[in-house]
Amino acid sequence: MAQSFAFGITGKVLEKLGNVAYEGICSAWGVRKEFEKLKDTLVAIRTVVLDAEQQQARTQELSLWLQRFKDACYDVEDLIDEFEIQSLRRQVLERGSTERKVRHFFSGSNPLAFRFRMGYKIKKANEMLNEIAANKAKFHLTEKHETNVIHRERETYSFVKTSSVIGRDEDKQHLQNFLINPTDGEDIPVLPLVGIGGIGKTTLAQLVFNEESVKSHFDLRTWVCVTEDFDIKQLMIKIIKSATGMKCKDMNKEELHKVLQDCLNGKRFFMVLDDVWNEDKKKWSELKDLLCGGAQGSRIIVTTRSRKVATITGTISLYDLEQLSYDNCLSLFLKLAFKEGEEKQHDNLVRIGKGIVQKCKGVALAVKTLGSLLCSTRVQHDWELVRDSELWELKQEENDILPALKLSYDHLPWYLKQCFAFCSVFPKDLKFGYIFLISLWKANGFLQSPYENEEPEDIGYRYIRELLSRSFFQQVEDGAFLSILEMHDLVHDLALSVAQNEVNSCNHYSTGKVRHLWFDLSKKDASQLPNSLGCLQSLFLFDREGKGDSESLVAEVISRSKHLRVLDLANCSLEQLPNNIRYLKQLRLLNLASNENIKGLPNSICNLQSLQTLILGGCRGIEELPKDIRYLISLRELRVTTKQTRLQENGISCLTCLRWLIFFECENLEKLFEDIQNLTALRELHIYECPNLVSLPQGLKYLRTLESLEILNCGKLDLTMEELELEREEDGSLRKLLIGGVPKLESLPQWILLGSIKTLQDLNIRDLKNLSTLPTWFQHLTSLQSLEISNCPRLSSLPEGMQHLTALKRLEIRWCPKLNKRCIKETGEDWPKIAHVPDFYCDDLETTTNEE
Repeated sequence: MAQSFAFGITGKVLEKLGNVAYEGICSAWGVRKEFEKLKDTLVAIRTVVLDAEQQQARTQELSLWLQRFKDACYDVEDLIDEFEIQSLRRQVLERGSTERKVRHFFSGSNPLAFRFRMGYKIKKANEMLNEIAANKAKFHLTEKHETNVIHRERETYSFVKTSSVIGRDEDKQHLQNFLINPTDGEDIPVLPLVGIGGIGKTTLAQLVFNEESVKSHFDLRTWVCVTEDFDIKQLMIKIIKSATGMKCKDMNKEELHKVLQDCLNGKRFFMVLDDVWNEDKKKWSELKDLLCGGAQGSRIIVTTRSRKVATITGTISLYDLEQLSYDNCLSLFLKLAFKEGEEKQHDNLVRIGKGIVQKCKGVALAVKTLGSLLCSTRVQHDWELVRDSELWELKQEENDILPALKLSYDHLPWYLKQCFAFCSVFPKDLKFGYIFLISLWKANGFLQSPYENEEPEDIGYRYIRELLSRSFFQQVEDGAFLSILEMHDLVHDLALSVAQNEVNSCNHYSTGKVRHLWFDLSKKDASQLPNSLGCLQSLFLFDREGKGDSESLVAEVISRSKHLRVLDLANCSLEQLPNNIRYLKQLRLLNLASNENIKGLPNSICNLQSLQTLILGGCRGIEELPKDIRYLISLRELRVTTKQTRLQENGISCLTCLRWLIFFECENLEKLFEDIQNLTALRELHIYECPNLVSLPQGLKYLRTLESLEILNCGKLDLTMEELELEREEDGSLRKLLIGGVPKLESLPQWILLGSIKTLQDLNIRDLKNLSTLPTWFQHLTSLQSLEISNCPRLSSLPEGMQHLTALKRLEIRWCPKLNKRCIKETGEDWPKIAHVPDFYCDDLETTTNEE
């Protein structure tokens, strides 16, 4: 099931070749013709790559051809990177001294030497691609585009053996209530049943479909397994056949419509539309209109893996099917793995089986797959092999769990496939934040957009939303200020199965060329690193227990990995960075978080002009940031922990590409840099745990792109600042604001909104011991959707006019005893101000929904 990702990689390289900024590089170095040849050859080969990927298991020769093409694409990407790096160096030289320019010219990368070297590399790349293109003819491949790839059809039916279904009684009752209880409205109610592949959506729908009380309640029941292309004519044929048994293949749409109306007219029907993938709202509306002839009380259940589909089809809230409990999974497993009562004779196998059930994490089809796999053997070693193996290593039949999940993967667009597969580099139990994951995708060049000016961070958020909607991610925490993701174990197995030759975690090594590697020195010896690291693009090295010689290992890996884009050394007990890090010219992300013994960074790190993300959070030993930090001109995200009392001028403020800036545990820091207004692209500013910070720079008021501001636990901070001029009050862009742990604050100053009264959506006020009132300008926060107030003991009332905040959907008040009393439902003095808020919570009171 391994995938080559050649189609996606080619798309990434072609986008780089067509980049507008790239036009300038072509002109500057006179390489336009050579790159046009590369582009034409790549396009010609890419037309058959999808067919090659689908057929690669047919012959080893085809698989090797595809691997060669993929490697060639990576080589071309490295070529483009070299030109981009050279362009960035030129920009740095414009900021540097004459001496620096002279030194640069006489180095090995002077323009003449560079042009000669790159000309040779481009020639070799063209020769390689031409050879690959010439060899494709022998495989008789068909031209295919992503839009015409045919996915495997899946056919379902309404029958289910009731006795084989375990643990869905509560879910069944919920669906029965939906089907039988009366509802208001003329439209047919539609309930979307949502969950990952294999969790039991179809089984639950079958269970309800065959329930006697449901059978007797409806005049007509129809079961339709929806085809992937959601063809309306085919759906009409299927509905008619399910309802009457008629075969109508030769009818046109008009004839089918008449027959369908006769089937449904005046009848109370129940229809299951199973396995819906269509995300085209127009197609769904067309089908819904064709079903309008049913009587009052008709119902539709839609099963789908996609929350987007659920949003389009559902008329009521979706039903998110939960995982089966461990006990129910174990019962199901034992039922399939043993004949009735036989398990009592095999205590050793039952013990192993419990571990296997844990592996399934509540997904019924996984339990069935592994239980059925073991029903024919009583050899303990066979059971242990299943328990200790990853799911992707086990043989899978067509209707088993991994192929079922693979169907979801096949539906992903190519640009999401590589993002998803990359996530298998993380251990199964790891949770990761939105921002960090987006930074990793960005560093590896995965974020691509059809829109010319879309920011990479926005593309990343869009990707995450799409993967969430398709159940590839689960959201562990969802808040305005913190969002954490994880992958279900089985989805992680799927990611491993499609990325075997690209991604390696600490337990899985392949013979392929490793691109992304996770290695934990506390669990593995350095000698177990793969031999071939020349293609490595991402390295995640962990040594939390300080067992290994991390510094020498990092130096060795760097010397063997010249194309690293990501170097994650968080929690590695490092005392210093190896000097050879300056050679990682393609490095986009460097994570040194929580290396508390590092006292400083080599100034040569500022030669990494491609660096986009630098994470120093929790590096409490750093005495000073590098003096030439201003030369990191590509930096978009910077997280800082430092012992400095003040930050240098003309340092961070020169990083005009910066989008995210975070100061964390800067214990001595008294002031930030005054020229912060130069950060004209800054979108997020977070200041945490800086107990000696006295004030914020005046220039903060003029950050017109800032969308999120968080200030937390800064004990000496005085937020008094001259207010903005009236004419600047409404030209800000702030959407999220968090203020907490600032004891000097008695009232919120208006300047803190940065002129964003009309744009603020999320406001979190916490741990403000001396805050006694909220300002009257609260009533002008017309876009405010979420307000959280916690641990503000002196706050005694809500401001007047809050009833005008019609956009406010959520209000949460915790540990504010005076305010709590005034917000008691119906009787509290402030209740009229908040009675319109649908979701209201106040501690020491019951959770309240004002819509009740």
